[in-house]
Amino acid sequence: MNDKKTPKKAEASKQDGSFVFGKENYQLMILGFVVIMTGFILMYGTTDIFDFRKLTLAPIVVLTGFVIEVFAIMRKPKN
Repeated sequence: MNDKKTPKKAEASKQDGSFVFGKENYQLMILGFVVIMTGFILMYGTTDIFDFRKLTLAPIVVLTGFVIEVFAIMRKPKN
């Protein structure tokens, strides 16, 4: 039998120094992070805690950011 094993695809990608995600994936991750931070900034403050911006808009913005992050992770990078 042949003693030399061929490297698996995952091992080969680690050996050649390539990244796990593509450029578009990282750009989408940065966009999602910015959207999440924007949502938390909208939540910030101590005055009028029952405001529309803090109770409704900010959580929607944060959840949108998380959806972008999941999409960025699940998107298959173009080769």
